[in-house]
Amino acid sequence: MGKDTGRKLIAQNKKARHDYLILDTYEAGLVLTGTEVKSLRQGRASLADGFAHLDGGEIYLHNVHIPEYSQGTWTNHTARRKRKLLLHRAEIDKLIGKTQETGLTIVPLALYFKDGRAKVEIALARGKREYDKRQALREKQDNREAQKAISAARRRFRG
Repeated sequence: MGKDTGRKLIAQNKKARHDYLILDTYEAGLVLTGTEVKSLRQGRASLADGFAHLDGGEIYLHNVHIPEYSQGTWTNHTARRKRKLLLHRAEIDKLIGKTQETGLTIVPLALYFKDGRAKVEIALARGKREYDKRQALREKQDNREAQKAISAARRRFRG
């Protein structure tokens, strides 16, 4: 059996892109147990309430839900345990410096397998205010309506 290549998406945090202004993204490895990997290979995970936190010079991922492996025994993992992120020291130091600024946090955006290894895409983000969210939705809707009008005009012009 050959080694997996490419990127296989497991879970995505769409709400984070709506609630936060993404400033910078990083790819990090995860320290997982065997049953967690097997559960992820079944495509079961949720990043909805997840966040990363600095603890003792390391970064840990909290509140990411990886359900227990159905075929697991007493060695099964707990669903919402904290998991260590694997980053280069320079990236960790940069994140430590940035998160000490007010209003910045680290949120997970996607969980995936890359060349057979579990990875998480984390982002340095700043929370959006309610009016920023409304403005972003309005811009998105305006762009959609403009594209509809352009495509309708092209259809009339051709036919």
